[in-house]
Amino acid sequence: MADVLVLNAGYEPLHRVSVRHAIHMLVRKVAVVEESVVGRTFGPYPMPRVLRLVRYVTMRWRYRRDQAPACTKAGVRARDGRCAYCGGAADTVDHVLPRSRGGASSWLNLVAACADCNARKADRTPQEAGMELRLVPHVPDLSWRPAA
Repeated sequence: MADVLVLNAGYEPLHRVSVRHAIHMLVRKVAVVEESVVGRTFGPYPMPRVLRLVRYVTMRWRYRRDQAPACTKAGVRARDGRCAYCGGAADTVDHVLPRSRGGASSWLNLVAACADCNARKADRTPQEAGMELRLVPHVPDLSWRPAA
């Protein structure tokens, strides 16, 4: 069975949940069924396709156009694609300025790296390790994201 769409009390779509989670919401009486699968029930409840929350929930969206996305290891690897030092497959991230020297875990200080280059660079800057960065770390552009 497909996921269940959850609407806010004002009928705005919020997110999708599993059928199991939807049934829990009905049991707790935090939502009501707006649309159900014809002829199917789950105990005393119709099998939900769309739920509506009983009370309005204010959503604070994770991203806005004027904010950078949260900096994560997966995000850095997706941004860079390859190892920033040798061009090989990137399986980790590296702090350009090591954390032990005050380097932040930010888009501008993290690059994708392979395990060998990360170990070779160790707790040094690329210049100290005799390594050259093949790319310039940058904050990814979010212009393609829909407005919140």
